[in-house]
Amino acid sequence: MLAGIITTLVSPMVGFSTEPQPNVIFVLVDDMGFSDLSCYGAKKVKTPNIDRMAAEGLQFTDFHAAASICSPSRAAFLTGAYPQRCGLYMGINRNREAHWFLGLNPDEITIAEQFKKQDYVTSMIGKWHLGSEERFSYYHQGFDHYYGAPENMGHNAAFLDERETIYKFTPLNKLTSLYTERAVKQIGKWKDQPFFMYFAHNYPHTPYKAGPAFKGTSQDGVRGDVIQELDWGIGEILKALETNEILENTLIIFSSDNGPLSNQYAQPYSGTKYVSLEGGHRVPFIVYWKGTITEPAVIDVPANAMDLFPTLSEIIGAPIPNDRDYDGVTLTPLFTGNKITRSEQKPFYYYNCENLQAVRVGDWKLHLPRTKEQLPFWSQKKQKAIQTPELFNLEKDPAEKHDVAAQYPERVSELMALANATRLKLGEFGERGSEQRPTGTLFPEVPILSNQTQDWEPLPNAEKGRAKSEFKNSKVKKNPKRQKNAQS
Repeated sequence: MLAGIITTLVSPMVGFSTEPQPNVIFVLVDDMGFSDLSCYGAKKVKTPNIDRMAAEGLQFTDFHAAASICSPSRAAFLTGAYPQRCGLYMGINRNREAHWFLGLNPDEITIAEQFKKQDYVTSMIGKWHLGSEERFSYYHQGFDHYYGAPENMGHNAAFLDERETIYKFTPLNKLTSLYTERAVKQIGKWKDQPFFMYFAHNYPHTPYKAGPAFKGTSQDGVRGDVIQELDWGIGEILKALETNEILENTLIIFSSDNGPLSNQYAQPYSGTKYVSLEGGHRVPFIVYWKGTITEPAVIDVPANAMDLFPTLSEIIGAPIPNDRDYDGVTLTPLFTGNKITRSEQKPFYYYNCENLQAVRVGDWKLHLPRTKEQLPFWSQKKQKAIQTPELFNLEKDPAEKHDVAAQYPERVSELMALANATRLKLGEFGERGSEQRPTGTLFPEVPILSNQTQDWEPLPNAEKGRAKSEFKNSKVKKNPKRQKNAQS
């Protein structure tokens, strides 16, 4: 029905001539590694529905999340800016006095707000994790409807339907079925109008449980079972789109917010969630649009989370706001086998909270010197201080095992110069950058000290002010049995 739409692009960043406007479903799973799907090489799980989207669409092999933890990664996907640029580079935790009062600044413009400008109905299902206070709610960032567990369930396990708490403790073994049922229901309800669905599944982030029908179905324990159940849910969504005769008018994008907890799910890359090795940042990315993407392909062009905002804005004809800087480019030329506008020499920056830890240009990746004090607390057991720059060629050494800095001193100097220039713009540990936008805060007078709680504790109570006096940690209800293994 919509074959050939891509060729009707009028001009860059103006939009596609689409009638009717396409629906968009963005599926963002949590802590899924590069090799967690069978289409990316997994052997112990079967993901036929996601594999179908990859086989009939575009499967990216060099796609990077903007951060190796949840909150900043999600901020980048939604805003089109590095987390450092949009002010949300820390992991939000409502139980931590140092920054329970922080979140994604309401002045940031999200993808959902772009869709609202084009008269879409917008919904979010799943994990928000960009601030737990009302000021930072999804309702203030372009979403009409909400359903799910909005926070890291290790911080707060409540499950909401719109603003009503329907479970104090999310029923983990029902999570995928609840999400799938709601997604299918919304597809049927909105089949006659354009809709944007942000489906941010909490799995395979811990804690997790498989539904009864999926227990023991994989060869990789409970984690494998929940991934297979998640794939089933994607299959039900595809069926609903077909049943309602809107599959060919619906673009589906699938990705993960960061790498996995275990390196076995990030192969052939080293590292995991929390770190700046490829395993922490390189994740699955699939674009499926039946009838429009007519030539399926495996894409090795480097792409990243910030590309989503300009890509979707172009597709729906929503102009990019001109009052702020963005860090992505539209990927739509790849839909028809053409080249994107980003130069192959455009750097990609691996920040870990405030600390710029690596720079990549082409196949060259330089890990920058860093002290133990610069490491965010979540990575201090997984990373070490680096005294001198370490250089790797990702084409020849994807696992980053062989430091060749001594053989290519000129390359080290080039990448170090890029890093130093970027620190002035996007910041470094303890230093604001000239291009950083404000972090959202309830209390502008209270210092923002990122995730380094050891720097927060020595502050006098007068300086902590309302952040301390209004801290609600003692009132947060948790389920220790379910949450004891939850990660930040």
